Amino acid sequence: MKFVCEKDNILKAINSVTKAVAVRTTMPILEGILIQTNDNEVKFTTYDLELGIEYIINCKVSEQGSTVVNSIMFSEIIRKLPDSEIKITLNENNLLVIECEGSLYKLATMNPEEFPELPKINVENSLEIEQNALKDMVRKTIFAVSTEENRPIFTGCLFEIKNNKLNVVAVDGFRLAWKTKLLQQKVNDFAAVIPGRSLNEINKIILDSFDTIKIGVAKNQALFEMENCKIVTRLLDGEFLNYSSVIPSTWETRIRVDKNITQDCFERVSLISASSIEKEKKYPVKITIDIGKVTISCTNQTGDAKEEMYVTTEGQNLEAGFNPKYFLDALRAIDDQEIFIDFGTSISPCIIRPVEDGDYIYMILPIRMKE
Repeated sequence: MKFVCEKDNILKAINSVTKAVAVRTTMPILEGILIQTNDNEVKFTTYDLELGIEYIINCKVSEQGSTVVNSIMFSEIIRKLPDSEIKITLNENNLLVIECEGSLYKLATMNPEEFPELPKINVENSLEIEQNALKDMVRKTIFAVSTEENRPIFTGCLFEIKNNKLNVVAVDGFRLAWKTKLLQQKVNDFAAVIPGRSLNEINKIILDSFDTIKIGVAKNQALFEMENCKIVTRLLDGEFLNYSSVIPSTWETRIRVDKNITQDCFERVSLISASSIEKEKKYPVKITIDIGKVTISCTNQTGDAKEEMYVTTEGQNLEAGFNPKYFLDALRAIDDQEIFIDFGTSISPCIIRPVEDGDYIYMILPIRMKE
């Protein structure tokens, strides 16, 4: 195997595929990058048995071949080389020789035949969406994915096609994030739950551009395809929450707030709520709604915090406790300047929604306050 390529092109491939390198594994081959040539293309592949990524670049290939090299060592060397053309050769001793200007490195390799094949996916349903739209949908929901392994289905995002809309939903038992988008082309209804970890890595790879990405779903795998990159991930098994049935359709108290001002208030109050003195304890903030005014407060052994906002209010006065982190995660994901926050009672969930008919909803469950 012998090829020559610009450093930038190799680096793009490495930055993408290293996201699927196994971290803790008893199989050293999974810690490697499979490098394969095909005519004047070089394909880089990684696979940790849950997430697999292939990235193809155009190179000047003078000898065909394949090998597996440790991903950390290979990527660190490439990163630190001069911004120039890099020559990569697999020599007769199965060492990967890397040459660039005055630099010369030789790395041990592994047998490419031992590298597991990525699953072959017989796509049953698929859709195409702009990469920036998918990136935005994942960013605005992924934070609500559960990290608790006792309910594995909630460690992923639901991707649901219904009435030609893509709904992306995340829930962790304490909050829910929902984002929807009307699709341009006709697509069959289907649903699949994609692991949050896979989506996080996919979101780092896809571009903030109008280029499309194709998402294909089979029985237990999903496939994300872009121009020169292919990503395969397993799907999560189980019954996802019937989210539309748990989102309240009515409210008793509604406030209309400036998103940025509200976020700033929560940021400041959470300094007391998430006090470093008692890291093991989490203190809720108390939201008190009176006519024309909202007070956000917190009291603990560190001190007191109180923020007042003058806002438009409708309905009943209210007092309820919430985890400020859940509010902050939702507020940071919202681009609108003004939002509605709807409340039921002090023990029912609150809903953050757009002022106009919108394409997102955040639901947060309250915390019982100690008297």
